[in-house]
Amino acid sequence: MPFTNLGLAPALLNALAEREFTAPTAIQAAAIPAALRGEDILGSAPTGSGKSLAFALPILQQLAGLKRKSIYGAARRTHALILAPTRELAIQTGEVLKEFSAHLAEPVKVVVAFGGVSLNPQMMALRGGADIVVATPGRLLDLIDHNALSISTIATLVLDEADRLLDAGFADELQRLLALLPAQRQTLLFSATLPPAVEALADALQRTPTRIAQAADAPEIDQHALTVDARTRTQLLLHLIKQEGWTRVLVFVATKYACELVADKLARRGIHAAPLHGELSQGTRSETLAAFKAGHLHVLVATDVAARGLDIARLPVVINYDLPRAAADYAHRIGRTGRAGEPGLAISFISADTEAHFRLIEKRMGIQLEREYIDGFEPTEHPQPGAATGGVKGKRKSKKDKLREAAAAARDVA
Repeated sequence: MPFTNLGLAPALLNALAEREFTAPTAIQAAAIPAALRGEDILGSAPTGSGKSLAFALPILQQLAGLKRKSIYGAARRTHALILAPTRELAIQTGEVLKEFSAHLAEPVKVVVAFGGVSLNPQMMALRGGADIVVATPGRLLDLIDHNALSISTIATLVLDEADRLLDAGFADELQRLLALLPAQRQTLLFSATLPPAVEALADALQRTPTRIAQAADAPEIDQHALTVDARTRTQLLLHLIKQEGWTRVLVFVATKYACELVADKLARRGIHAAPLHGELSQGTRSETLAAFKAGHLHVLVATDVAARGLDIARLPVVINYDLPRAAADYAHRIGRTGRAGEPGLAISFISADTEAHFRLIEKRMGIQLEREYIDGFEPTEHPQPGAATGGVKGKRKSKKDKLREAAAAARDVA
C-alpha cells in the first residue's frame, strides 16, 4: 500500500516523496488513517518501526486544516502535546515535525523542551505560544509551573514510548499532567511493549481506542556471543575494530565510569571515540551524537541512555561490552543496528561472571547463541557452578516497579 492511499494531504505526500518514502511501515499504514479520523490509538510496535511518522503526519495534517491565525489571533494555542521519556527522543521527534511541517502552506511552530539545560531559553521559545510541544514530563511541569505554557487547549496528546515513560519513573508526573489536560481530546499512545502498567495507563487515558499491534519486519541482525576474560575486553574491542575495519561502532557499557574509561582507552590507542551518558551537558550530548551520525566519530561508548529513541542510519555494529541489567533492554540495544532493511551485527562480550546473566537473557528473549572466542583472547576464567545471575532484572520487584504499581492502584481508586 502506498502513502497515497492513507488520506494524507498533497503537501505531506510531496514531503514523503522527496525523501523517497514510498510505502508506509505496518504501524504507519494502520495508525495514520485511524488518527486522521480522530480516533484514540493504542499502538504496539517494535523500536525502529516508524512510530514517529505514524503520529507526526496526522498531527501536521490536522494543523494544516485549522485557520489558526483567524481563530487564535497573535498567540498560538498549543494543539498537540507529545511526551517523550528522554531528551534524545524529544529532540529527534521535534526534528521530524519541523522537517515535514516546512512543506505546509502556513508555518507550524514546534517547541522541544527537556531537562538538563537552562529553563529560560525554553520559556523564551514558548513566548507567543506554540502549535506543537514535544517535552519530557518533568521539564513540561517546570514550564507549566512558571506559567510559560498552558495545556488546557490540547486537542491531541501523544505518549511516545509509553513503557519507557513508566520505566523512567514518570508515573507521578503523568498524573499531574493528566489533571491539567482537557477531557475532550484525542490520545495516541505508542509503546514497544504493553505490560500491565501501560494497559492501565491506556484505560485511564483513552476511550475505546483502536488497538494496533504490529510487528516490524524482522531485522537482519547477526548476533554473536564472544567469551572473553573481563580484564581483556578493551583489548578485544580494539582488536575487532581494527581487524574488521569498522567505521562506526556503538558500544554499550553499564556505568558512567566505564563509559569514560573505555572511550579514553580507545582514544589513547588512536581510535576516534567519545562517551555518551546522562551526566554530560545537553550541548555535549548533541554534538557527540551529531558527530557519530555524520561519521566523524568512529566509536560511541554509551550507557543505556542511548538504548531507545535514537535512530542512527546504517549503523553496522553494536557491541555489548557490559550486558544490560534488564533482559528486554538487550533487544533495545541491538535494535540500534539492522534498521530500515539494512543488515546489522551485534556482539556481546561474555565473561565468567556474566555467563549466567546471558543465559537468562537468552531464555527470556527466546534465543540461543553459540559461545565463540577470538584467537589470542581465549578466556582463562570459567563460570562457577551456581553462579549468580549477574544483576539481570528478575522477578523480585524493584523500587520503580512498586512505584508504578502504586500509581496504577491510585488510578483504579480514582
